[in-house]
Amino acid sequence: MLNQKTLETYLSLCMNSEADFAEIYEENETSEIISVLNDRTEDINTELVSGIGIRLYKGTQSVYAYSNETDEASVLPLINDLREAIGMQEKNASVTLERVEYENRHPVKIDFEKVSAEDKTALLFRAVKAARETDERIVKVQAKLLNVRQDVQISNSEGRLISDRRVRTRMMVDAFSQEGDNFQSGGDRPGAGKGLEFFEEVTPEETGREAARIALVNLQAKDCPSGKMTVIIDNAFGGVIFHEACGHALEASSVAKNQSVFAGKLGTQIAASCVTAVDDGTIPNAWGSQNIDDEGNFQKKRVLIKDGILTSYMIDRLNGRRMGMESTSSSRRQSYRYEPTSRMSNTFICEGTSSFDELFEGVEKGLYAKKMGGGSVNPQTGEFNFAVKEGYMIENGKITYPVKGASLIGNGRDILMNIDRVCSNLERGQGMCGSSSGSIPTDVGQPAIRVTSITVGGTANE
Repeated sequence: MLNQKTLETYLSLCMNSEADFAEIYEENETSEIISVLNDRTEDINTELVSGIGIRLYKGTQSVYAYSNETDEASVLPLINDLREAIGMQEKNASVTLERVEYENRHPVKIDFEKVSAEDKTALLFRAVKAARETDERIVKVQAKLLNVRQDVQISNSEGRLISDRRVRTRMMVDAFSQEGDNFQSGGDRPGAGKGLEFFEEVTPEETGREAARIALVNLQAKDCPSGKMTVIIDNAFGGVIFHEACGHALEASSVAKNQSVFAGKLGTQIAASCVTAVDDGTIPNAWGSQNIDDEGNFQKKRVLIKDGILTSYMIDRLNGRRMGMESTSSSRRQSYRYEPTSRMSNTFICEGTSSFDELFEGVEKGLYAKKMGGGSVNPQTGEFNFAVKEGYMIENGKITYPVKGASLIGNGRDILMNIDRVCSNLERGQGMCGSSSGSIPTDVGQPAIRVTSITVGGTANE
């Protein structure tokens, strides 16, 4: 990382222009992925990322440049290019930085870089063994271990100098089942903002068995019928629907451009009164947490919806200028190669008061979406389409048989208003979220919820 004096020199030079704000983002990242297939190691890959990103603001205009070289011969031409783009002006600006110190919310106990490749690979083989021992119909298991350490340093023309270390680990297991000509799969992907101590809490065996369980359930699944019906979406990764169909539409990157269905809706009811939702980047050691956002502001807990009322957007500095609102410390980016913008961290619907059994009461025909998969959404319209990885039919208030080929189709505005019961079993799941500032780790979550009407896409001929 650059020293304070050098950063002050660079920022002062940036501000000797028409810019009214300048920022320097530095990054050093080490990431590794270890892959195994059944009883053999497939790959061990380590990647090093290092570079610098510089941006200048003039009002709501932004210019950004980056380099993987941080020496003076590389950085000074970048700054000169940015000054020319924003407008040259000599004004004898001088920036003095003050380092901000704080207590780390996300301590790590077992540093993955100090653990041998053999010991890390052994974690994967434990998951594979547990999955294969579940049932003889499990014919293949693939497992991967991701470890990341990212060090960042952020300085700006307001005199702020602050650093953060982000460490995270994740195990990804896919099990494949076969019965005759019927091939199915199941997966599980737990992770956290921790070191390898995480696998003392969520063991590789648990992850392997869960992947195998889903693969075996899908062997017995029948084609899902289609049509509008009541849908119960389970907890943890079930929250991906809120994340995609509603969360993205609450990011200032969409709201500031009036490209969100929720633009101009602060203080109005956008969800049923049983719905409260937050985006909380402060949860200790959570997958999507940070000490600071990628503009150097301390992370926060943001209440987005309170009892159905829209109370906040997720706002970064630039879009806050466009909206005339303060940043909510919601600025994130994949790396120095991306200019940051408003993004989610750990986003979830809060616990309700219903029991799990109460969700099924009175449902004559519906779908229980136990495990959600990927999907797509248009934040401008709120329309979404999501796959169901593990689903069951509900008949006369009871879970009956597993189904395959199910998808949920609808609109974010409608789903929020159609939630009539929220359970008390909140859990979160881990994922990677892609947007204009790259792919970032985010938690999604919710308790189990009941939605009175969603269009279910299916493959059954009725």
